[in-house]
Parts: sequence; C-alpha cells; structure tokens
Amino acid sequence: MFSTTVIPSSGMPARRRAVRLAVAATALTVVATGTAAGPAAATGTTPGNGARAQGTSVDGTSGAVVLRAGLDIGLLDKTVHVPLDTSLNEVKAPANADRTALTVTLDGVEQGHPVTMLRADTATARATADGRTAEGYANLVHAKVRLPGLPQLSLIEVQQVTSRAVCEAGRQPTAEANVLGSVSVLGKRVTLTAAGPTKVSVPGVGEVRLDLSRTATTSRTAAAAALELKVSVNPLRLNVAEVEGQVTLARATCETPRGGGGTGPAAPSGTPLPGTKPQTAAHVPAKPAAPATPAGPDLAETGGGSATPYVAGAAGVLVAAGAGAVVLGRRRVVRRRG
Repeated sequence: MFSTTVIPSSGMPARRRAVRLAVAATALTVVATGTAAGPAAATGTTPGNGARAQGTSVDGTSGAVVLRAGLDIGLLDKTVHVPLDTSLNEVKAPANADRTALTVTLDGVEQGHPVTMLRADTATARATADGRTAEGYANLVHAKVRLPGLPQLSLIEVQQVTSRAVCEAGRQPTAEANVLGSVSVLGKRVTLTAAGPTKVSVPGVGEVRLDLSRTATTSRTAAAAALELKVSVNPLRLNVAEVEGQVTLARATCETPRGGGGTGPAAPSGTPLPGTKPQTAAHVPAKPAAPATPAGPDLAETGGGSATPYVAGAAGVLVAAGAGAVVLGRRRVVRRRG
C-alpha cells in the first residue's frame, strides 16, 4: 500500500520515512476518534436524562403587602425634594412568609422628627407557594395612615381591609378585595362605591382620590388591592411639607405554578388539564441499547452516527500499514549493513 525509497549510502532516510508514516497513521487515528467523540463534549447530558435547565422552577409565586407608599415630599416651598418609597410587611414566596408588624416610622421628613406613617391593631401579610397553589393574603384592622406635615389629621382611617389572590394549577386564578366598616379620609367620613373613584377635597389641606377594591386576573396571574389612594396634600398651604404620590393598602398577588403538582417526582402524563395543550416535545421515546454495551440511565449522548464504524476501521488499517512500513524499513537497513 505504501512505497519506500532506500538510498544506498545510508539507511537513515528509509527509517525516517517509515517513522513518519507511522506518526501520520497515529494522527489519523486521533482525528477519527475525536470525530466520533466530539459531539459528547458539545452535547453533554441531555435534558430529561438527569439534567434540568438552571433557573427553572415548577413552583408558583405570590406576594403580599399591608402598606406601600411611593411619595414625593417637597420641603421649604419645594426647594428640597425627598422621595419616599416604603412598605410595611411586604412578603414574597416560594419561601413561606408571614409578617405582622404594626407600625412604620419615617425619619427626617418632618423637621427632623420621626413620623409614624401607619399604626394598626392588626397588620398581617402572608405569601405561600408550592407546586400546586400560590396564595397572597393581606389584612389590616383598625388602621390609621399619616403623612408628613399632618400631625393631627390622618390621611385615612379604616376599620378593616383585606385582599386575597389565589392561583391554583388547573384552575382560573381568583382575586378579591374587601373594605369592611367605615372609612375616613382627611377627617371626613366617606362612602366608597365600586362604580368609580371617590374624590375627597379639604380646603387648605389637599385632595385625595380613592379606588376601591381593585382586582385583576389573567390566565395565570391574579392581583388585588383593597384601597389605592392618589394623594396631593399641602397642609394649610404653609409649604412646610407638600406631599404627592400614591398609597396602597392591603395588596396581594400570585402566579400559577407551572408544574401542576407537588415537589416530588413528576407524575406520568395523562389527560391534559382544561385549557392546556399536551406537551409532546418533552417526551422522547428511548432507543433500544446495543446488546454488547447497554447504556446506563445517566450516560451523556455522544452523537456518533452510522459512519463511526467505518471511520474507526479505516484508522485501524492506517495504523497497521504504518507499523508494517517501520518493520520493512528496519529489515532493509539490516540487510544493507550485513
């Protein structure tokens, strides 16, 4: 298969040529092996065969907050602006959470004195989530909300407000919010309706717009807020503290779990849930293993094709040819010397 040239004056060229042929055959063997095994490094463990994509979760999510305020406080005739973003008992899940703090205090916004923005007899926020259900819940009882610059007047007083958002796999998400008992805004008792926002104006103080029991749902999410207030207040028009922004009481949210089950092993696929489509792409039929080398459950996919045996066979032939060339060269050198 291979031809060699022998120079009479020295046997070295023939030996070198034989060695080069052997090295070339070995190099082709390495290339052939790398071609067969290359896809294993690129493919790795295939999804569904012991490896899941990072960052994916089958659990739902939920959240709840008793009070959230996003306000802009203008001090000294608006020469100084203090942005105020605060919340009381804000919780999020998957990790189960429950908070019951009763007050939130602000520092440095009322002539250096602390301001207790909210005080309540009960203030509960709870968020839970697992592979089946996600739920957010907020409850506020006998609560008073104050703003900087209003030392003797409450922005709002409520007897009880609650909100709940529930997202369960296979069911439509639900959201509900309730305002129970009387409500007073800037010292005025008001009657709230679900027909639209309620506006309360107090001369020399400011204006507040209230939205009652707002809820929203989609196919996978739900949100509820008992009260949302848009505030524009300038107490006694002294420009000591002008406050504008939004205050939310008792808000709850949730998102439906994607797994539709618990945190244990996945159940066999059966009848799809109403409103869902069968996920056929996730199921890949297993191919029968070769009798001589049964594949284990966690083996990585190599990507070898039907041409792999021919490539390996050709490499073996080249190795044998190279070795033969080496032996032939050595014999001719010995004969010359003899």
